[in-house]
Amino acid sequence: MFSVWVTVEVQEQHVSEFLAAIRENAEASVRDEVGCLGFDVIEIDREARQYGFYEIYRDEVAFTLEHRRAAHYATWKDVAARALVPGSQVITTGDRFVAITSR
Repeated sequence: MFSVWVTVEVQEQHVSEFLAAIRENAEASVRDEVGCLGFDVIEIDREARQYGFYEIYRDEVAFTLEHRRAAHYATWKDVAARALVPGSQVITTGDRFVAITSR
């Protein structure tokens, strides 16, 4: 499985807009994309307005060709262009090696 870890910092005046947009992007990704297996949004530091996303895809193709071409992703990118602190977005990708969850 292909995993994506994204960290961002949000401009103070855009926090509400950002939270609504990332929620919609996460929900639509899991609901509408066959290759998206999970999409978690993490609040890293509320005061610093830092957030992370952990996304799991069937494979890299599901991420690059399905997710990044989806209408909800285009909407997210429009909001991100306004809401994120310029240069704050860091994207790390890789193959998921181990996943252990409780029942």
